[in-house]
Amino acid sequence: MISRSLLRQLPARVTTGAYVLNSGLGKPHADQQTAESLRGFASTTYPVLGELDAQRFTTLLAAGEIATGVALLVPLVPAVIAGAALTGFACALLGLYLRTPGTPQRGGLRPTEQGSSLAKDVWLPGVGRSLVLDDVSREGR
Repeated sequence: MISRSLLRQLPARVTTGAYVLNSGLGKPHADQQTAESLRGFASTTYPVLGELDAQRFTTLLAAGEIATGVALLVPLVPAVIAGAALTGFACALLGLYLRTPGTPQRGGLRPTEQGSSLAKDVWLPGVGRSLVLDDVSREGR
């Protein structure tokens, strides 16, 4: 029988899991130009990533997205684990948004037109934290 908590979490897990998994599935066979662009963008916020080979970075990014998406979609993975994985991944994305010049409006959090593509992911850490909180606050734990 499906638990009430899983039923409550299912819409968020399926929606975000499919979204993140789809993003990851598009990256493993990225061409060199795409891989360099992804790594270059990420390394402006996280300089250590610039030391990785662009194809290796893209493969690792894809693996992280795929693993996170699968963790959300597979009900056997506890919500606290899936939610923590999503929260970590999403916070890294938000770091890109907040630290990339020209993405948030000067002196605020609202996105510029350029920043809208990153700011749209603001819902991901909220879903991740909700899954964690729902799992750890379940009665009977």
